[in-house]
Amino acid sequence: MDIRIGVSETPKEITIELSDDTDLKKLKKDIDTALSGEVSLFWLTDTKGRQVGVPTNKIAYVDIGAAGSGNPVGFS
Repeated sequence: MDIRIGVSETPKEITIELSDDTDLKKLKKDIDTALSGEVSLFWLTDTKGRQVGVPTNKIAYVDIGAAGSGNPVGFS
């Protein structure tokens, strides 16, 4: 599952590949909690174990992709 996070005042977005077995309901709840101002950094861990922290006051949007919906390479 891919998650893209838009960061205000930055033209780039953060794209993180999460495990396909990520609990979507828990992820959304964690995002809601982070955006409510209860925490200052929202942490995610990608499929390779890399941890990414995003300042919650800079999150412009969150786009959650479906499981296995990565960007395919090549032609069909």
